[in-house]
Amino acid sequence: MMEITGNGVQAEKTFVCFEDMLDSLSVTVVAEDSVPYESPLLGQHGLSLYVEATRQDTRFRCLLDVGQHPDALAFNMERLGIDPATLDAIILTHCHYDHTKGVAALLRRAGKKNLPVVGHPTLFRPHFCTAPSLQLLGVPPEDSLSEITAAGGVFLAVADPLQLLPGLVVTGEIPRVSGFERPPAGLHTVENGAVVPDSMRDDLALAACVRGRGIVVLTACSHAGIVNTTRYALGLWGPDTLVQCGGSSALVGIVGGFHLVEADDECVAKTASALAELEPQWISAGHCTGWKAQISLQAHLGDRFRPLATGLRFFVEAPAIIQGMPDTRS
Repeated sequence: MMEITGNGVQAEKTFVCFEDMLDSLSVTVVAEDSVPYESPLLGQHGLSLYVEATRQDTRFRCLLDVGQHPDALAFNMERLGIDPATLDAIILTHCHYDHTKGVAALLRRAGKKNLPVVGHPTLFRPHFCTAPSLQLLGVPPEDSLSEITAAGGVFLAVADPLQLLPGLVVTGEIPRVSGFERPPAGLHTVENGAVVPDSMRDDLALAACVRGRGIVVLTACSHAGIVNTTRYALGLWGPDTLVQCGGSSALVGIVGGFHLVEADDECVAKTASALAELEPQWISAGHCTGWKAQISLQAHLGDRFRPLATGLRFFVEAPAIIQGMPDTRS
């Protein structure tokens, strides 16, 4: 592995450029705001993705966020055949209650000791809005650090990229350099007794590189900007690795929430255009994306775009080797 230095705002830190790749990646939407027609699953305002990655003889299973309704999450996990006891980690992408509420309850259901819970060092800070009145928006008290620890979790506070399995990486803090993706408005925290704007520095994502296929980006709310997030994820792997996956446009897909529901038309248009320029094979966005952004993504990507929904499953597998020749199936 080699070290490279990024540039721009929040990009001056040194980070590792990864070279390893997965053999397969499976992503199942366990919780989301919508459900397909006649689905037996439950919807909720929030997001949770079940991720299963393999490399050689190793299989790694984790949840990216837990939504905000632990009973609905448990119901869907059972219907989808996902046993919490098999989880190897839980990733909390940011502090918002609709992504973190019930993590301690999930840990208790898992019944494991020392289960890694990965999040940003500032995850448990005070976080709130003041309009139309004071409302707490951060990690609920029942899911505090002490409650997570008591339930069997071990919190790993990371601001830099963290490899979960060779080829599967938590991004850490994401540099915000696009110029048109603005920090969330109206959110606050407390620093040294002072009420200050909260730019959601804790926003993380999950990136996977599948051998012979390319990069998959899994995001929850994209408070750092989905274009910033995707470009940064692509940069986590070196150019030699990207060449093996198809070059600089080796973006397989993006799954998650893009937080464009309150964005103006200009930001939505620029975001959809910038994502299309990255030439993804597919994008599935929902939760906080907003219907205007979904329409714009559909216009730019056509059949390569699909609205996100509870129960959807995405599977990416490395090409098989058949009689000494690589399988070219997508």
